[in-house]
Amino acid sequence: MVSDKIKGLLSIKGKKYKELAQLFGISEQAMRNKFVRGSFSADELIMIADFTNCRLAFEIDDTQKIFLTTEDMRTGRAS
Repeated sequence: MVSDKIKGLLSIKGKKYKELAQLFGISEQAMRNKFVRGSFSADELIMIADFTNCRLAFEIDDTQKIFLTTEDMRTGRAS
């Protein structure tokens, strides 16, 4: 489940739910609800990657990757 992977990423990067909730502009409870539902949009996944200094990509093979960045977001929000 995507929520488990995001939790793992936050743990590895030493980030907290509270910080992610602040980034999204929502309450901690609303963030917990997102994790329970696993309801993360593409824009939100891009924001999480940026927040954790990671890259979100489609990996085609060992040499071809397509990266998604904050410039690809529909909302224009960036951290």
